[in-house]
Amino acid sequence: MHTKRIIPCLDVKEGKVVKGVNFVGLKEVGDPVELARQYYEQGADEIVFLDISATNEGRKTMADVARKVAKVIFIPFTIGGGIRTIDDIRALLRAGADKVSLNSAAVRDPQLIKEGAEIFGSQCIVAAIDARRRADDSGWNVVINGGRIDTGIDLLEWVTTVTRLGAGEILLTSMDADGTKQGFDLPMLQAVNKIIDVPLIASGGCGSIEHIYDVLNKDAHAADAALAASIFHYGEHTVGEVKTYLSAHGIPVRMKVSA
Repeated sequence: MHTKRIIPCLDVKEGKVVKGVNFVGLKEVGDPVELARQYYEQGADEIVFLDISATNEGRKTMADVARKVAKVIFIPFTIGGGIRTIDDIRALLRAGADKVSLNSAAVRDPQLIKEGAEIFGSQCIVAAIDARRRADDSGWNVVINGGRIDTGIDLLEWVTTVTRLGAGEILLTSMDADGTKQGFDLPMLQAVNKIIDVPLIASGGCGSIEHIYDVLNKDAHAADAALAASIFHYGEHTVGEVKTYLSAHGIPVRMKVSA
């Protein structure tokens, strides 16, 4: 049985980790390298860094973060945000990132996923997708620019496209749930998980250990991994506490081996 992954997410702006609701009302919560080290020591399976500055200067900052992080953690980590070209991907992978996540740029130029997968391998390319439920409740649309622009693209159609192009993993964020701490968007995740054969990371809405259990338990058929930020950044729970709870409730996780 495959173990479920717990993945802390660090939103980085101008070199500092921040957190808000629906990407607004941002508060600084720490240094990305130090937080990554703490989460690694707690037993995180992977870490995701998202550059929400999404500027050329931000990409340079993230490459610097990648170089520093690669020296202090020994688990895979992903960097996303503002990546627009193959050269951007190459620079971050060379700096030490194991994967890159492509979001708005992939919507504007889907060939970026295809070229990235062909050059660096599908395992390096994560399709990060933000989606919001349509007003008529008929499904979900892909949104970009931090949820500010509705592309009109149907979520399930887009998921099918990115996996066909070579994305090795999907990082799916519910913009309806993001930052609310009311739980993951299970109906959306289940709809996507049903049609893909690559791993799915659930993102948006985690506010408790119970929410992580809800999205990862085998009866939910919702996700292979859970991404969370607030419950870790604000010290509500450690990664180890989450994994101990999940293991006790029958969810297979990789427990940290004591030295």
